Amino acid sequence: MPLNDILTPDAVMASLRVNSKKQALQELSERAAVISGLAAREIFDALLQRERLGSTGVGDGIAIPHGKLAKCGRIFGVFGRLERPIDFDALDGLPVDIAFLLIAPENAGADHLKALALISRVLRGPGLIAKLRATRDPSAIFSLLTLTPTSNAA
Repeated sequence: MPLNDILTPDAVMASLRVNSKKQALQELSERAAVISGLAAREIFDALLQRERLGSTGVGDGIAIPHGKLAKCGRIFGVFGRLERPIDFDALDGLPVDIAFLLIAPENAGADHLKALALISRVLRGPGLIAKLRATRDPSAIFSLLTLTPTSNAA
């Protein structure tokens, strides 16, 4: 599964201005709602429910908030580059400035896990995070994410 099966150009938020984890999840949920037609509140609630199990801040300033929804028809994502790092209760204690939201159908099972692994692999690509952090252009960010060689290996 290539990353551009999950992420569309309009799902890239290049300059997200938030002051908290909750606010970041709300903003990402709003964009996810516009893209998917799902209710922003349902997306947000699914993300909060997942965060209660443990932070999706995976380290190195990266978070991959995710959730499953019964009404969701396909796996999709929203990328957010935060204007300034925020506390996300990340595993390594570092603040987060890169967030990749992932929403999947409730019955996605293995496909949901494959999508999470793909996002994690892409975001750990050598030099990519530095380029993402330095870029404020949504289309450039989309290109960096989807044209990365590791994004096509799944």
